[in-house]
Amino acid sequence: QVQLVESGGGLVQPGGSLRLSCAASGSIFKINTMRWYRQAPGKQRELVATITDGGNTNYADSVKGRFTISRDNAKNTVYLQMNSLKPEDTAVYYCNADLARASGSYVLNYRGQGTQVTVSS
Repeated sequence: QVQLVESGGGLVQPGGSLRLSCAASGSIFKINTMRWYRQAPGKQRELVATITDGGNTNYADSVKGRFTISRDNAKNTVYLQMNSLKPEDTAVYYCNADLARASGSYVLNYRGQGTQVTVSS
């Protein structure tokens, strides 16, 4: 069984920073691409940032220059450093990973339960 568990969310004032973490655990052979999504009330889910196993990154235009995605492959963990936070960044943030549980097995997509980020004064 594979689990992805996010942490690091909370309440922060506009202009502040938060660092989200997402640790994958269980029977894992290899993790390919990892992602952060977010969903605000009444809005569609938005892909925030992506990082490949080679370290290539991509960001939504709304967070470019403010958010940084990174990963620690030894710990099966992905991070999202969020700076200069705005009220419109308020959402539940979910991590997502494409991974194989064994050599030669299919690559499947897994996601976590989410962590709430609230930006408010």
